Amino acid sequence: MLANTAHDSRRQPGSAPRTWLRRWLWALPLLASLVFVAGDIAWTWRADREEQSNRLASIIADALSTEAHLHDRLAVESGYLEDLAKELPRLPRSNAGLANHADVASGLRSLWQSVTWLDANNRIVAHVPDQQPIPNSAQRALLDSTGVSGHMGQMAGDEKLIVRYSAVRLLRRGTPWWVSRKYDVRLLDTNEQTIASVDEVPMGMDPLVHESYKVQVGKNMPGTYLELTLRERPPPFWRTLPVALVVGFLALMLVATLLLRRQVRQISRAEDAWRNEASWRQAMEDSALVGLRARDAEGRILYVNRTLCDMVGLPADKLVGLAPPMPYWPPESIDEVMLRNRRNLQGQAPRDGYEALWRHQNGNTINVMVFESPLIDAYGSHVGWMGSIIDITARKRLEERERHQAEAMAHQARLTTLGEVASALAHQLNQPLTAIMGYNTGLQRMLDQEGYANPTVRKALKTQGEQAAEAGRIVQRIREFLTRRAPQREPCDLVAIAQRAVALLQRDLQRQHIQLAWQLQPDLPQVYADAILVEQVLINLVRNAADAMASDGHGSQIQIVVALSAPQFMRLDVNDDGPGLGGRGIEILTAPFYSTKAEGMGMGLAICRSVIELHHGSMDAGSSPLGGARLSFTLPVFIDEEPAP
Repeated sequence: MLANTAHDSRRQPGSAPRTWLRRWLWALPLLASLVFVAGDIAWTWRADREEQSNRLASIIADALSTEAHLHDRLAVESGYLEDLAKELPRLPRSNAGLANHADVASGLRSLWQSVTWLDANNRIVAHVPDQQPIPNSAQRALLDSTGVSGHMGQMAGDEKLIVRYSAVRLLRRGTPWWVSRKYDVRLLDTNEQTIASVDEVPMGMDPLVHESYKVQVGKNMPGTYLELTLRERPPPFWRTLPVALVVGFLALMLVATLLLRRQVRQISRAEDAWRNEASWRQAMEDSALVGLRARDAEGRILYVNRTLCDMVGLPADKLVGLAPPMPYWPPESIDEVMLRNRRNLQGQAPRDGYEALWRHQNGNTINVMVFESPLIDAYGSHVGWMGSIIDITARKRLEERERHQAEAMAHQARLTTLGEVASALAHQLNQPLTAIMGYNTGLQRMLDQEGYANPTVRKALKTQGEQAAEAGRIVQRIREFLTRRAPQREPCDLVAIAQRAVALLQRDLQRQHIQLAWQLQPDLPQVYADAILVEQVLINLVRNAADAMASDGHGSQIQIVVALSAPQFMRLDVNDDGPGLGGRGIEILTAPFYSTKAEGMGMGLAICRSVIELHHGSMDAGSSPLGGARLSFTLPVFIDEEPAP
């Protein structure tokens, strides 16, 4: 019921012969039946020919056997005639004397019709039986029934005995009973006229229809032929029972083939309709933006659509048949997903769906919303589960972006307030700092006038004055930065700026037991920058490195590298041996309100980047040679009292 892949309605090479074969497949049983029937009829015809040849051989053998019986009977009668001729001199020369002889009486009772005794001059001495008057109708019928007569002669010295015998009696008494029952036996003359027949009324069978054979009798019957004609006409082979059965079988096969053709056409129409429906359904499923997945009761995948394949980055042939765990499940949460999968297969999936994390084949994590429903087959049985999967990654990102925007707006509001407060503080702190510097200067002059020469006190007062002046400059730069004024760039020593910034953080670094190392390229040129702002940038980078190592609990070294990165740019790297950046780049680190610290505002690196870019430089982040993180920035080199382009 479920297909693994979409149905392709386009014809492939070689599909036309297969379609033609399927279209005419119903005719194969009929063709096979025709071949069988043709073979059976050919075998029957051959058997009929062989049977006909056997019948002809049997007729020839029976004809020769009957002809031999006739010869034997004539030989017996000839023997009787020879015996009579030997006793002829002792017989009275009269009809009565001849008729009283036993052989004559016996011959007249069997085959003989008459016996004539001729002398040397061929005159009749005696004739038996005596001459009868003209026969009546009954006697004529009797004579006609006896048919044509044959003659036998025997010499007795100069005298001769001539016996006329009945050919009909000879044929009837000389033919075996089984031959006369099987055949129509006749004696024919040279003109094909019937001389005698075993039947009282010759049947006159057509030799073209009934099989027959004739043989010449000879001896005392010259020009006479014995013909045997088969009484029963053998039916043609196409009228025999096997042929009738085969023809009936062929008719049944024809009816069955017509019914099969009708059924095949109905099935073909139903199959075409099913294919069209499956193609339409597959097209709709593939065009849907929702991933579809069918699973059996054990969780084995039965079907997936194209949207789900694109969602996980795997083709259908690699997904269908898979059992849990699935390749698109996150490896780090296999146990949790397997537990939820078992609950879903038991029917405990939430009706309103549940969210899950999947992994694309390229490694990207996707958020999906899964809706499970029972999969029912055509018989109403629950065979599995049908899932609808919606990719909500974009929605999640939008929600996350909206949340970040809300936080950013809140941070922006706080930052605006902070800017106003900072501006007010800068304005308010300017006068106290000026007063502190004035009092410090006056105190030093008074000590000079009094001749006070304690070096410690004088050094402390001098350092206090310098720090107050530095604080004043910082406040002034903050006010200028907050009021959107351009930085006051001038030629300055980047190494000196870096050392001054580190000196301000020296106490914190010592408290955290962090060692500071320098790697400086000799004879470095000056950079064209605002020293105060660059110093604040460097302070921020060093403090961030120290805080990262303190929060991780390991790492105790920071290295500052200053060198030329190009003929017109100076590069400064801050390396540490802390936990590293975790694959985060400069774009993520300098994003507004992004911070890895729980109490951080997420604006430090963003402000640092904006300061560096105001100086026509750039910031970068990566892996440190010490094994931790590296944050770098570049500044243009000062050449001929003009900034490098």
